[in-house]
Amino acid sequence: MTGFFNMEFFKNIFARIWALWALITFIITFIIFLIPSLFAYAFKDFKKGQAFFLKIAKIWMDIWLFLIACPVKIYGRENYSRNENYIVVFNHNAFLDVPLSAPYVGGPNKTIAKDSFAKIPLFGLYYKRGSVLINRKDERSRQKSFEQMKKVLAMGINMCIYPEGTRNRSSQPLKPFYDGAFKLAEATNKKILPCIITGTKKAMPINKTFYLLPTKLEMHFMKPVPPVGSVKDLKDKVYRIMAEKYISEA
Repeated sequence: MTGFFNMEFFKNIFARIWALWALITFIITFIIFLIPSLFAYAFKDFKKGQAFFLKIAKIWMDIWLFLIACPVKIYGRENYSRNENYIVVFNHNAFLDVPLSAPYVGGPNKTIAKDSFAKIPLFGLYYKRGSVLINRKDERSRQKSFEQMKKVLAMGINMCIYPEGTRNRSSQPLKPFYDGAFKLAEATNKKILPCIITGTKKAMPINKTFYLLPTKLEMHFMKPVPPVGSVKDLKDKVYRIMAEKYISEA
């Protein structure tokens, strides 16, 4: 028993030192990649500019994930076509999900994201390029973001959404989904592309503060789901597909 507690103690110390290393390397690599990323604003064609922006973001994330010993492996690329765009929905267990989602989706995309992060100096400029901003407490902001997401999809760009809304703190594989992504699918007639992220829950447990462990991460893209039936039916179907996949892979 004493040995177990010693192991847990040293594991917790290491995880917090590793989290500090991750934060330092995140900031340093962000500064290095910020300027080339901002060349995306020079493109007259927004879609091409966004594709360039995300190529730089992927190089950044490849390097950063290597430095923090959290390599990511992608499965299911054959399930979607680069000639189509989708509403891509992810599960959400940890902050580490966020830098994974956009760079590793095939093709240009934007992510629905909290507007508060856009106020951070320098990072906010980068953050706004990759996001449709929303203040969930403001009804007008929610409506505006919905219209912006429709425009993103109309440009042929993927729209990335976390239908759980926030990180999953429950004991269930997934939190109940909000309707937003599925109302968007109904309004735009775009397919839902489900993706399950695994490993981030182990790397950054929800009940731990400033904690990171080296962990192998995985992203599993599944077959697109057409927007058929009611919003509730579509939401329930996608939830079931993602929950079953999460249980089989986690």
